[in-house]
Amino acid sequence: MEIAVLKTDGKKTSRKASLSDEVFAIKPNDHAIYLDVKQYLANQRQGTHKSKERNEISGSTRKLKRQKGTGGARAGSIKNPMFRGGGRIFGPRPRDYSFKLNKKLKQLARKSALAYKVKDNNIIVVEDFKFESPKTKNYSEILNNLDLAGKKSLFVINENDKNVVLSSRNIKGTKVVNAKDLNTYDILNAGSVVLTENSIKTIETILSK
Repeated sequence: MEIAVLKTDGKKTSRKASLSDEVFAIKPNDHAIYLDVKQYLANQRQGTHKSKERNEISGSTRKLKRQKGTGGARAGSIKNPMFRGGGRIFGPRPRDYSFKLNKKLKQLARKSALAYKVKDNNIIVVEDFKFESPKTKNYSEILNNLDLAGKKSLFVINENDKNVVLSSRNIKGTKVVNAKDLNTYDILNAGSVVLTENSIKTIETILSK
């Protein structure tokens, strides 16, 4: 499969990028995508939630009233979960939400996500570019030239370029990632995925192992 390579000004070059069918044209596996996205979102959770239970509430343990003969329910102490200010029954405790997925399944999920983008014509290939210094204006111009201004987009670059990343941080709806850090959630969350020429080789190498 071949896609025309664009310049950063939006015009076509004379080159075409070749996309491997083994990575970009497989039959998508929806369940693999579901599991990978679920793991990604679970890993974002801090898991530091905590509420005080009965044994952690400060207060007297004196029996409030006699056990029988009052006409009401028995009550042991002011810490009773039924009372205002009492402990919470089975409240949340700190926990780790992360879980393991096999490497092959995660690869399948990323390939499936890329295949959906290719199928919907939402993959754009641009020539490699760099910024001499962080400048939001330069990044905005590229978005405008590619008709991506105001739309969700994901730029995949081959090497960590601090200037490009910093230039994109101020713009809502767009994200820059290294090809090595590409994940299923980011691919699906973007309306269009923009690949630089050199990033394609890296993606194919990682997902073909």
